[in-house]
Amino acid sequence: MPKRDHPEPPSKVEVSRRGFLKGAGAVLSSGIVAGAEALEAANTESAKVIGPGKAPVTLKINGVNKALNIEPRLTLLDALRDELELTGAKRVCDRTTCGACTVIVNGKSVYSCTMLAIEAQGKDIQTIEGLSEPGKLHPLQQAFVDNDAQQCGYCTPGFVMACKAFLDKNPNPSVEQVRKGLGGNLCRCGTYVGITHAVLQTAKKKGGRANA
Repeated sequence: MPKRDHPEPPSKVEVSRRGFLKGAGAVLSSGIVAGAEALEAANTESAKVIGPGKAPVTLKINGVNKALNIEPRLTLLDALRDELELTGAKRVCDRTTCGACTVIVNGKSVYSCTMLAIEAQGKDIQTIEGLSEPGKLHPLQQAFVDNDAQQCGYCTPGFVMACKAFLDKNPNPSVEQVRKGLGGNLCRCGTYVGITHAVLQTAKKKGGRANA
């Protein structure tokens, strides 16, 4: 009789497409889970959990350490105004648009309405209250007065702090640089010309270019 061809039995190592995808998915998922668990464990070991209740916080404000007991959710603006009675920084937009709450943190102007107080620990915080000396205005504050750079005055503290941070990094600015550098602060009274002149006057007194 002629020999009948019989199909060879499938090899033990043969894997269907569906089986391959299922196996690969299981391996990938297990790797992701293991990685996530390792990351969570590392973060748990290195991160210090604060809250949800009040916790001790120390803020260095105008060169003086201030000990507070506050909730972790409290913003730097609320800590300044409600806990320390430093009310120069104002809450206006409460969404980083107007700049009325501007303070200086480690040399940079910061919207204090969106920075948590606990984030400011270990950093140098400057507010408008720390600029002047008893009986003597800071040169920038005096320049605001000289150039009528304020009307209602509500935005003025934030503008002064933004101007100071700007001048600390740009001691010899042009008019265009001043306008661009202060673009993050708004004045509803429209005293931008006076503010620009105040910045240039301060720069001139410090050895910068003349008002132009």
